[in-house]
Amino acid sequence: VQPNNYSTFYDDQRQNWSIMFESEKAAMDFSKQVCIAKCNSYPVLDSVLCQDLLLGEGQAAEGGDSLEVAYTGWLFQNNGLGQVFDSNLNKDKLLRLKLGSGKVIKGWEEGMLGMKKGGRRYLIIPPAWAYGAQGVPGRVPPDSTLVLEVEVRRVKLVKEYPAVDGQSVSSRDSAAPSPVPSSDGFSAD
Repeated sequence: VQPNNYSTFYDDQRQNWSIMFESEKAAMDFSKQVCIAKCNSYPVLDSVLCQDLLLGEGQAAEGGDSLEVAYTGWLFQNNGLGQVFDSNLNKDKLLRLKLGSGKVIKGWEEGMLGMKKGGRRYLIIPPAWAYGAQGVPGRVPPDSTLVLEVEVRRVKLVKEYPAVDGQSVSSRDSAAPSPVPSSDGFSAD
């Protein structure tokens, strides 16, 4: 995915190709289908597949950073999207999570690493990285592969501060309180 509705890729002969789409939606729909096709090409999916839909701006999120996200999750059924099992798109609150805290399934956290504010990403998560053999009664059957579309709306990065000796110190290692740019701790940008 590139800015201005472009996607670039290379074929099996390593020749580079670029496609320009008429709309952002068309570019995202194409990227989703590429991710689904990639998933269907594996005999067994054993890691999280990530496909950027929009790149976003700013610094990439890492472990320890806090995010507010909008999301929709589907069951992966019959080689494509099945029923929605969870979403917060029609709710008033975004999901708040700290990467690495274990608040969401392992594959979701893994798939969000490197995302930026305003970024959207498609994740296909195998059962071992999701709810496994137990599933979620009434919502996610056992051994289900999941598809998530996530959008990072707000980011609070763990900031670096210069120390007295010139070495930078992460705020998670520092006794100094972190500056809070707004009342909820998330910056407006």
